[in-house]
Amino acid sequence: METHFHSQLDHMRVKVLEMAAYTQRAIEDACKSLLTRDGDLAQKVIDGDQIINQLECEIDDLSLRLLALAQPMAVDLRSIVGITRVSVNLERVGDEAVNIAEKAMFLATRPPLPFHDQLKELSDTALDMFRAAITAFREGDPDLGRDICRWDSQCNAQDVQVIKDLVNYMNSETPAVERAVNTILTSRSLERVGDLSTNIAEAVVFIVEGVSIKHRICR
Repeated sequence: METHFHSQLDHMRVKVLEMAAYTQRAIEDACKSLLTRDGDLAQKVIDGDQIINQLECEIDDLSLRLLALAQPMAVDLRSIVGITRVSVNLERVGDEAVNIAEKAMFLATRPPLPFHDQLKELSDTALDMFRAAITAFREGDPDLGRDICRWDSQCNAQDVQVIKDLVNYMNSETPAVERAVNTILTSRSLERVGDLSTNIAEAVVFIVEGVSIKHRICR
């Protein structure tokens, strides 16, 4: 019984890593479509979101079966709860990828705004945080998880700067308001990817150490 339980738990971890791979491709392609003004790639991200959603449902089913049938304790219970948290945040990253792709499709049909470099910097930070969060989960590395938590302030600051600059730009370039608003929403989605990556990092610390570092400074 215990061997079967741990086999199922391992299967659940593999499913999450599969989901993470699809999600990483989605957010990378969404950012690329934004920066290269590639509407076809953006549509591919939108169409692929159903795969991420399906994997979340499969992971939910696995976690419920393990909780109901095995009634796990201690580290096994933490693992199930933590893995489920990771899955939820991966699905939300997938949603943000779709949001970015939708804005990218609109912006690709309009003249470009002079904020490419700032958006690239923000997207690079968000992507690096997400990749690191997946590495921390795969390797069970709570120290890397804490590093990601500290990293989040950089992502937040970049988002704030993009928004401030865009608001100032709208004041002087009224015809660009619609494009600027869509770019602001894109910036917010990128910042949200950083937040969700932090949530995954917090789940890693919880799984490995049994410590909750949510809603407080990581240390």
